[in-house]
Amino acid sequence: MTVPTPGAPVGRRRRPPAGVLAGGALFVAYALTLAPDVTFWDAGEFIAAAHSLGIPHPPGTPLFILLLHVWARALFFLPYAAATNLFSAASTAFAAAMVARLVHRSTGSWHMAVAAALAAGSMSSVWLNATETEVYAASLALGTLMVWAGDRAGRDDGERFVQLLAYLIVLAVPLHLSALVAAPAAIALAAQRPAGVDRRRVALLGGAFVLAMGVGRASWTLSAVGAAISLGSMLVPGTFRLSRRAALAIAAVAAGTLAASALAFLYVRAGFDPAINQGNPETWNALEHVIARRQYAVSPLWPREAPIWIQVANFGQYADWQAALSLGPTVMPSLLRTAGTLLFIVLAVEGLLHHFRTDRRVSTAVILLFLSGSLGVVAYLNMRAGPSIGWGVLPDNIMREARERDYFYVFAFWAWGLWAGIGAVAMARQYRRPPWAGILVAAIPLVLNWRAVTRRAEPERSLPRVAAEAMLHAAPRNAVLLVAGDNDSYPLWYAQQVLGLRRDVTVVTLPLLPTRWYRNEMLRRHRLFTDDEVVKYEPMFGTSMQVVNGAQRNGRPVAASFMLTPRERDFLGDDWQASGLLYLEGQAGVDTAAMRRWARWVASRVPDRAPRAAIDPINAYFARVLDCPRRLGEFAARGDTAVLDSVCNYR
Repeated sequence: MTVPTPGAPVGRRRRPPAGVLAGGALFVAYALTLAPDVTFWDAGEFIAAAHSLGIPHPPGTPLFILLLHVWARALFFLPYAAATNLFSAASTAFAAAMVARLVHRSTGSWHMAVAAALAAGSMSSVWLNATETEVYAASLALGTLMVWAGDRAGRDDGERFVQLLAYLIVLAVPLHLSALVAAPAAIALAAQRPAGVDRRRVALLGGAFVLAMGVGRASWTLSAVGAAISLGSMLVPGTFRLSRRAALAIAAVAAGTLAASALAFLYVRAGFDPAINQGNPETWNALEHVIARRQYAVSPLWPREAPIWIQVANFGQYADWQAALSLGPTVMPSLLRTAGTLLFIVLAVEGLLHHFRTDRRVSTAVILLFLSGSLGVVAYLNMRAGPSIGWGVLPDNIMREARERDYFYVFAFWAWGLWAGIGAVAMARQYRRPPWAGILVAAIPLVLNWRAVTRRAEPERSLPRVAAEAMLHAAPRNAVLLVAGDNDSYPLWYAQQVLGLRRDVTVVTLPLLPTRWYRNEMLRRHRLFTDDEVVKYEPMFGTSMQVVNGAQRNGRPVAASFMLTPRERDFLGDDWQASGLLYLEGQAGVDTAAMRRWARWVASRVPDRAPRAAIDPINAYFARVLDCPRRLGEFAARGDTAVLDSVCNYR
């Protein structure tokens, strides 16, 4: 016999919690579109680093690597890459569940909560991060958790959630600084009490935010200022006695220090020289360089790297990709895709107005989240123009970003989706339609983004792993393989460290050679430099030549990736023979027999069809690269030597 729950309407079935339903539905969607293996860009490095408990590129993301490592070990029955990819799906689904919980409490509407989570979680940039091993999914989960803790702190008379929020804010440093985009919204929620703004909480949590920025920049001065602001909160008059305020301030600084202590993993682990050891932070000075990303040319706030209107237009361009990407899955404008964008802008405006009328406190925080994730990111990151914007307007020789950076704005798109979900249900009620009709409208991106974001379609799902295997297997025994970076480096690291393939091959990433830590690594592990060459700085071409000389001293063959430009390759040697997916140094021409063999090998592993149209051209690029053995073999068989050097040079 079933006993009715006290207070529940008799004869009426209870709904599942909004967070469970929305988070579960999105997790299923992410799992069905999940990459089954390694993907391009940073995923291969993160997977290899998690497998070896190593240190990926600065800032090192130690907490992310530790979480991935533990997660993948728990899911030992899955292929390693599939397990780490699933971590991103679980992180994003968790964030969606937290959003549903927040909206349900804020609006009192179960339907709005489900709709808000579904719309936010199906924005294309959010979805793409959820289906590969990428730190931005974990960052989204942490940022959403900050907002939840801030909301609880503002509604709770106790201080436990304030202390939790201070901890979470600084925890962004060992995870990824992008999570700090959510901190202003979380602080606003925690400080807005029924009696008004709690200035003590503003100081305490604002200090934690400054402390996190200081640690993230490896600035002792800024860190000390942040700690001082938090400690100074004890001097702000309030309902607590001075001793109590002092204890809370000290506890918040201690919580932040505890969160930042996860960075010690970088220092400790570097002493063991793991296979992935970028920056080698085995000294305090090197640790500071890794944490603060001093290896890269981090842009100042001024002068701007691109005209401000271009930077803002880039955000607008990326926003147009979020709600209906399958209707126009390219960087070029699409009438149908933009119609979907406009629909969700209208829904978001309605949702914002309804939310503001219903709960001014939480709606103000979501506005802050949107502004921080859009204009705040534009101002702070000061990025160059994207690869596909401003052609014909900007100078042809202007420096551009290496790829589209839509994922940097994910918190803004998250807030937009939240508003659109609320607005869809509000409009359904306004036009006297059932609330579930609003949920269906809010879930439109699940349908209109699916084909564009799924990572399970061929040949895209196979290209990264096949390219890595082809390059490694084409290399001679004990070869030194020169690669261009990122997409012909990270999949190779994954194949060597996770799959155990061809560890005799030394992969040398040319853009890293100007850094002293990398030259030291090449000396320490492979004797490719002399002691004098490590100390003396040379531009990339000079250090590349030193690597070739070092390989020849050790009697090791040299191979070069097809991704190197002809100029880069010609600088390193006079005679290169195309063989498989590589050029082998020592003899000019094409190994026709090898090309035929590798063409058959590639055809047996990659379906003979072109990749789908996409925002990111990387899959189409590698599909052409994998077709090089066939094309080169055909030209060589005809004796058409005039075009041999241009057939596979796509850069």
